[in-house]
Amino acid sequence: MSDDPRRPLRSRPRRNRKSPAVRDLCRETTLTVGNLVYPVFLHEADGDEPLSSLPGRTRYGLDGLVREATRVSALGIRSIVLFPAVPEDQKTSDGREAANPDGLVPRALRRLRAECPELTLITDVALDPYNSDGHDGIVADDGRILNDETVEVLCRQAVTQARAGADIIAPSDMMDGRVGAIRDALDADGHHEVSILSYTAKYASAFYGPFRGALDSAPKSGDKKTYQMDPGNAREALRELALDEAEGADMVMVKPAGPYLDVIRALRESTPLPVAAYQVSGEYLMIKAAAASGWLDERSVALESLLGIRRAGAEVIFTYFAPEVAEWLA
Repeated sequence: MSDDPRRPLRSRPRRNRKSPAVRDLCRETTLTVGNLVYPVFLHEADGDEPLSSLPGRTRYGLDGLVREATRVSALGIRSIVLFPAVPEDQKTSDGREAANPDGLVPRALRRLRAECPELTLITDVALDPYNSDGHDGIVADDGRILNDETVEVLCRQAVTQARAGADIIAPSDMMDGRVGAIRDALDADGHHEVSILSYTAKYASAFYGPFRGALDSAPKSGDKKTYQMDPGNAREALRELALDEAEGADMVMVKPAGPYLDVIRALRESTPLPVAAYQVSGEYLMIKAAAASGWLDERSVALESLLGIRRAGAEVIFTYFAPEVAEWLA
């Protein structure tokens, strides 16, 4: 290249940006509705309740859940994940309601399986919605989270969900060895086709606050740092990945997404398995709040944030923006 204005430049990257059609031809990463999973909240009440902690999102009764599932399916969304808000009187220290075949999630699965058969149904496996202590596992008298005792309950929970119609089981608890134990339990009960999407690298993040408000599932004491990953660690995610692969995970996840794009990339480069990422409630709420204040354009920023997650290497994105994105992309 020369500063001489009489000498033409041979290489001009701007030529590949000169029109919308050319930019489309040259685009390296695309975002489609098929990449998205829509997280949906449900509760035991008959009616639906707008969530103050997640503007634009709702906690549904079973009838409302079916209506919402039908609506988003018509938009092209093909996968939803269910998160239950369990009444306080159903919460116990051992989280046994998680494996109740007549519990909220199994009943929701049976309704959705019958009325929205085109949807892929994903379920969360963890004890925090069902645990009177608000933790993902059983809490010992001295405050420790009991790993192996928790895994036994998680296996019963996973089998209960599979029997009710779940297509994909997504353990988010971060107990050691739970993927292999759940795989064995599912196979022993004949659910060989039910997939496991493991929360492989779930960090002890400050971005989960609005979600815990939506489910009333915050820990009653202590925190989750003894089982969720330290935000300063990236190599540790590869150790978790190796274990999940060996134990039979079909897909692996990084949560949260935006602050951990480097971890998404590290997993993408280290495994042939599909990589998922969860754009969590705090990420969603920051965009919504800034847009409501007039500082950001919600549509542009939401789409750019999701494209960045895709570019980092995630094929699957859990996002509360899913219905809006489906409409925008259409």
